Amino acid sequence: MLRAMDLRLDGKVALVAASSQGLGRAIAHTLAGEGCNLIMCARGEAALSAAAEAIASATGAQVLHRPADLSRGEDIEALVADARARFGAVDILVTNAGGPAPGPFEAHDAAAWEQAYALTLRSVVELVRAVLPAMRAQRWGRILNVTSIAVKQPVDGLILSNSLRAAVTGMARTLANEVAADGITVNNLMPGYTRTDRIVQLAQARAERDGTSIEAVFAEWERQIPVGRLGEPHELAAMAAFLASEHAAYVTGQSIAVDGGWIRALV
Repeated sequence: MLRAMDLRLDGKVALVAASSQGLGRAIAHTLAGEGCNLIMCARGEAALSAAAEAIASATGAQVLHRPADLSRGEDIEALVADARARFGAVDILVTNAGGPAPGPFEAHDAAAWEQAYALTLRSVVELVRAVLPAMRAQRWGRILNVTSIAVKQPVDGLILSNSLRAAVTGMARTLANEVAADGITVNNLMPGYTRTDRIVQLAQARAERDGTSIEAVFAEWERQIPVGRLGEPHELAAMAAFLASEHAAYVTGQSIAVDGGWIRALV
């Protein structure tokens, strides 16, 4: 019989970005199930409210939800201020955002690059900036960034994501060394092809580009994955919960793939 591992997260406060659906929602639900109080945010108020209510009902967690556009610094400031007012310091930060638009280099003008930068890199920097002082003061914290397998093995047609998620990785790896002595770990989660709305959008774009069907695109991806299937959001969420726990106190500065073996690199 499998026994549950006590992750010792009861009473911790977790802020999970872009958590109304997909990977963010799965991570929020898993952390709540492990005893965390939650701050959830997303741009769509209706979906966010429904997700927050469902998680609170299923887990008994205290859940604060607030609509926020993480590409806007003022929204991040207001979100963290509300979190402090309700729960005090944020113990666990999970940065996450919808992926930038797909397409080759020529498809993206300067405005597209600016928008991708604001959503994918600047949002991470500003969220960390907002919660880090309190983590340092209490000498405990967990920062988890949801990036992508594209960081280790760039994916064709995703030049914005490939570029800016790599920047997040560089920032996080450097920050990990700067805050380790304060009991704070900084790690990146690299989801592979996982069954979310984002993967459906990428499959549609690929099918239109190649003149094929979405089903054919999924089949091609599954052939590239050694385990032979797409991932499920709860599988990434389980890794996030472990990295947020006391058991992972000696794991920092790492980019950890949850990809069914898709990445072929040795390191």
